[in-house]
Amino acid sequence: MHIKPHLTTVLYTLGLTSVGAFGGFIASWLHLPLPFMLGSLIVSGLIALFWSSVLPQGFVFPNSFRLPFLMVIGVMIGTRVTPAVIAALPGYAASFAMLTVFVGAAHWFNYLVFRRIGGYDPATAFYSGTPGGLMESIAMGEEAGANIALLTMQQFLRIIIVITMVPVGLSLWFGAPVGSAAGQTLARTGADLHALPLVIMVGVLGLGVGKIIRLPAAQLTGPLLAAAAVTISGLADLPVPQSAVNVAQVVIGTSLGIRFAGLRGRTMVKAAGLSLISVAGMLGLGLLCAMILEPLTGLHLDVLLISFAPGGVTEMALVALSLHANPAIVTIHHVFRIVLTVLGMGLAARLWPSLGKQRPPR
Repeated sequence: MHIKPHLTTVLYTLGLTSVGAFGGFIASWLHLPLPFMLGSLIVSGLIALFWSSVLPQGFVFPNSFRLPFLMVIGVMIGTRVTPAVIAALPGYAASFAMLTVFVGAAHWFNYLVFRRIGGYDPATAFYSGTPGGLMESIAMGEEAGANIALLTMQQFLRIIIVITMVPVGLSLWFGAPVGSAAGQTLARTGADLHALPLVIMVGVLGLGVGKIIRLPAAQLTGPLLAAAAVTISGLADLPVPQSAVNVAQVVIGTSLGIRFAGLRGRTMVKAAGLSLISVAGMLGLGLLCAMILEPLTGLHLDVLLISFAPGGVTEMALVALSLHANPAIVTIHHVFRIVLTVLGMGLAARLWPSLGKQRPPR
């Protein structure tokens, strides 16, 4: 029987997500941090690396399947935005200023790593080294003539390594399990499924407005702002159950891990090594910034470190939730980081005309 291509994609997406869920349960049983996201990421990554032949040719995990779960996470984070958080925003001026310095220094460091150590051409090194703005980096890098395969690999490795290292590193820092590894919950205790239709409605509305006004990471920040407006105004209560959070983590983790399909050999090993150097440097710089800011802002070191960790808005918001840091504050910092990075890429494209002249080997 002939199966239509789109039906094949649906079946494989559901199958991979189911396998990812199994990995999430195993990780939860092992008390790993962010078990449902990391467990599904590991399992799907192993499939992509070693059994990619079982996937249809050209298979890509559909963003349309991932989108609703990103919206759920965005809405849940938005419900944490309280009037007290809004009133405290002026007090974050010092951390925003430090974040501006961090973005410039991190991007310069990464460029040197990928250019001098990795031997990448200027465009690939520059856009691989951005400390944020994954999709924008890929789009602008392709226009500049960067090697898209290497660029995509490095950007996803950045996110994956950060969301793995940060919770584990914080557990070692405090000398005891933290976040989900310590049994903390990510959602409101006792929440059931009755509010999910309203959660989805708020998420869709926020996504639409976010895309219209071109918010960075609109799939997350749009629903976040919509949920924050609903919560602060008192229009409705938006409890998100733990089961919905777990499913969202599985889908996000699976979609990240499957990106490794077709990547193997020396190129993969080299890219992983470069990413480890890059991420270690950025996390070290972020830790230094957090230590400087802690006495100035009154924020806890772990909240500041997560705010500077370059792991992507969605993923680092999940880390913040698992560690019971304030996800709204963390997300605000990450949106600011992405905006700075995108502005920096645009400025570099104008002031550095030779950036895209050297076409990389294909």
